[in-house]
Amino acid sequence: MATPDCYACGQEAEFDDLPPRERVDHDELWRVAHAFGTSVRGWLVLLPRRHVTAVHDLTDAEAASLGVWQVRLSRALRGVTGCRKTYVVQFAEAEGFAHVHFHLVPRMADLRPEHRGPGVFELLREPEENQVTAGEADRVARSLRAVLRPAPLPGDTSRHGQGHRPG
Repeated sequence: MATPDCYACGQEAEFDDLPPRERVDHDELWRVAHAFGTSVRGWLVLLPRRHVTAVHDLTDAEAASLGVWQVRLSRALRGVTGCRKTYVVQFAEAEGFAHVHFHLVPRMADLRPEHRGPGVFELLREPEENQVTAGEADRVARSLRAVLRPAPLPGDTSRHGQGHRPG
């Protein structure tokens, strides 16, 4: 059930009209968005498509696909950004953002030591002029989608490769 004061639920309600940065990929259980307010190109957020505020409240199906999504997204980020590794973090504590969501942050080789580990969240507090623009986030989203949803082979009528399920 959607909650009116929940940012993620508000975005989900507008799903068909969302820009690429808000719909990097999805299936029936999860949606991937590029984070806003960050200076890190490729900072992703993985969100359940239904309102849930604690990891222990995920359904078995959501839990079963969570790890697959995290690995697929980490691989796609490595391919698109060249990151050394991917941080995966979940708090869901900010006002209006209690909806469970997982941050997948590409950790570049040149990331300053003070921004490594939990310090990476300081990069969500950068001045606007240092933040990834909506246009750049859309470009990154399209690049990631191309990796996550490769074109099917001619004559392939399966849903594999269409992004409707992880794997």
